[in-house]
Amino acid sequence: MKYRIAGSALAAALIIFAGYAALYIAPVDMRQGQVYRIFFFHLAAWVSTFTAFTIVFISNVAYLSTRSQRWDRLGVAAAEIGVACCSIGLITGPLWAKPIWGIWWTWDARLTTTFLMWLLYISYLMLRGLMEDPRRSATLSAVFGVFAFLDVPLVYMSNRLFPTQHPQPVFFGGPNSGVDPTMAKVVVLCMVAVLVIMIPVLVDRYRLEGMRGEVEELRQEIELRTSLPGGNGLDAQARPVKEVL
Repeated sequence: MKYRIAGSALAAALIIFAGYAALYIAPVDMRQGQVYRIFFFHLAAWVSTFTAFTIVFISNVAYLSTRSQRWDRLGVAAAEIGVACCSIGLITGPLWAKPIWGIWWTWDARLTTTFLMWLLYISYLMLRGLMEDPRRSATLSAVFGVFAFLDVPLVYMSNRLFPTQHPQPVFFGGPNSGVDPTMAKVVVLCMVAVLVIMIPVLVDRYRLEGMRGEVEELRQEIELRTSLPGGNGLDAQARPVKEVL
């Protein structure tokens, strides 16, 4: 418990310092002014999104290979975090775009593929609730998750492959790409801070999914026993489990 408290305190301190660095340590951009500062957490949100969806892809492939429920639980946990981070990116992007581009949104290659990615992983999560059989649900969602991941590298490469409203990549781009060294350090700090927040949330969500699975198995076992001749005496045990759910 004390390690979890220490880890949470460290994560909170890191995210607070990252916010301070983004607002006060990073220099002002000569072209965009102060509004560009949203970029630090906008980019960090997308790094976390790609990280989470990559974990989903690995988990889906591993589940289809092993049929281990652990991989299925990890995939679900990572998908929820990825959708949350993707939503943050989709919200902060227009807030930055409006004063710079003069528009909130445009259906260029980058934004269209990103919106499609968001819809695909929301569909991945919704798909799991359409079937009562957990193993069938896990298998079908894993197949869909592998398919959905095809859009992730397309989002990343979109402004390299197609003309978009987005500028050319700032990092790992052409010869004129790059930022001020202080800006680069703050970018790395913000990315690390968001990832440090993401990891314990992923672990806790994975554990929660495991407990849900155990409760579901217990409920099914009780319902099976009560359906057998002479099993009515277990109704009193089944009722608390259903009330908990």
